[in-house]
Amino acid sequence: MQEVFNLLKAHADPETAVGMAAYQRNQFSFLGIKTPVRRELTKPIIKAAKQSGVIDWDFVETAWEQDAREYQYVALDMLKAQMDLLVPDDLARFQALAMRKSWWDTVDNMAHEVGHIVVTYPETKATMLAWSQHDDFWVRRLAILHQLFLKDQTDTALMTAILTVNFGSSEFFINKAIGWALRQYSKTNPGWVRDFIALHEDEMSSLSVREGSKYV
Repeated sequence: MQEVFNLLKAHADPETAVGMAAYQRNQFSFLGIKTPVRRELTKPIIKAAKQSGVIDWDFVETAWEQDAREYQYVALDMLKAQMDLLVPDDLARFQALAMRKSWWDTVDNMAHEVGHIVVTYPETKATMLAWSQHDDFWVRRLAILHQLFLKDQTDTALMTAILTVNFGSSEFFINKAIGWALRQYSKTNPGWVRDFIALHEDEMSSLSVREGSKYV
């Protein structure tokens, strides 16, 4: 654990950190390690984690407690590499992470892992429905985006339920997510998305319609 932190600290670039923080609206501090460099530096560590067959949730928690955002990014890189080890109980962990140090960069990065759990364990669809009505809009955003990478495995009934319950939101990150989810699925099934927007356009924000209609 400390090995990872020391490695990243040793490659900090304060000048680059200023720009990275500005890109995230100065929500967090950064070491100044861009994604390609970070992934190259941590490749052996991520590989070892994948081969271990065990998710080190203590590392994830400790990474989330650190000030610099790159530590959270490494934790998410590890979770992605160990995606096949995720089980339904881990959804509670992802929910907790989404509610701490919340911003689109980490929340959106959890979508693939959460979607993998839901596809592997269909009984967890009920959790996504619950998340879609959560008080914390970042949890709702994660529910909206969890099928982003599922292509023809997308459950359109579940998508409909999650999207429609979030119609009428004034939150930019919710309306943007609705449009993104539709736009991404339109690459797989443009007809379904076209029909969905035609049916619900009057209920949707202009942002959601504009984003969702991009490829249809």
